[in-house]
Amino acid sequence: MSTPAVTTPSRWRALTHHHLFWPVAVLIFLLLVNVPFTPDFFAIRMTDGHLYGSLVSIVLYGSPLILVAVGMTLVIATGGIDLSVGAVVAITGALTCSYISDQADQNALAGVFLAMGVGLVAAVVCGLWNGFLVARMGIQPIIATLIIMVAGRGVAQLITDGQIITTNSEPYKFIGGGYWLTLPFSIFVVAAVVAVTVALTRRTALGLLVESVGGNAEASRLVGIRSRRIKIMVYMFCALCAGIAGLMISSNTSAADGNNAGLWIELDAILAVVIGGTSLLGGRFSIGGTVIGALVIQTLTTTIYTIGVPTQTNLVFKAAVVIVVCLLQSPKFRAKVFGAKGARTTAPAEPATPADAAPEMEVSR
Repeated sequence: MSTPAVTTPSRWRALTHHHLFWPVAVLIFLLLVNVPFTPDFFAIRMTDGHLYGSLVSIVLYGSPLILVAVGMTLVIATGGIDLSVGAVVAITGALTCSYISDQADQNALAGVFLAMGVGLVAAVVCGLWNGFLVARMGIQPIIATLIIMVAGRGVAQLITDGQIITTNSEPYKFIGGGYWLTLPFSIFVVAAVVAVTVALTRRTALGLLVESVGGNAEASRLVGIRSRRIKIMVYMFCALCAGIAGLMISSNTSAADGNNAGLWIELDAILAVVIGGTSLLGGRFSIGGTVIGALVIQTLTTTIYTIGVPTQTNLVFKAAVVIVVCLLQSPKFRAKVFGAKGARTTAPAEPATPADAAPEMEVSR
């Protein structure tokens, strides 16, 4: 018997039901919206051996958000949330810039690497604290991470004495503002972090362990999975990603602003994770979807400035677009809006006749 051919409508239906279809479609739509306002939007030019263009800028300025969102994905996959990543960004940048500014030679590689190490260690300690409160003390994640979200800003202000610390270090500026192989160096950093994360979560059992903890932490513990340790690890990893993002932001501006660095980046990261298809209830996650979600957020920000949306209404415009994206990803919403006609034309199943039901009753006796 020959296998029936797959029809075009069924292929289209399968494509639209893929979890990455709508985020990619929205990303392409946002990119195309910019063309009437900026005809050379897709143009990429070479200047002094460096690639420039709107697409390069979107990836460049979206790199910190991608890093934070990747770490947030694993936290959300365990059924948690991390509101402290913005404060961790500020603390890391403040510590690193403060240490570099105190050096006699700010261009010394040893001093720069040591300063970055101090900043990243502080970030990991913040993640360890969050994981301890959530996994060991049983505090709700939104409350546990809210502690550092509030207090972390104060810590960053104490480190900088309430001032904006500036640096004059070329090696440090290279992290967020340098170029390598014609591309911004931060793109390679993000690519490396994403590649390592995908390798650890999809090529090893770590990804399944994270998903099982998010699905049912108590059941995972009963079958031998150390769910508490998994939770602590993902919070530490999320803080590490936020710390690297803090290095990028502060090095790109050669300054540390304890009050504004990473401000509200936690909300954009959560939006990126949700747009990418990861449920806030925990369980299955998608790193690729998160990267696309972060690019959607950054492209939306670029589009707002390109089309000239008034500054006082850009947040409302951004929220409206995010709501549309989330609705398009909802199967129930798509079924009601796009599948209403098909649902009405579908014939209901015929009820069983008494003749068909009689033998079944006879067997039960």
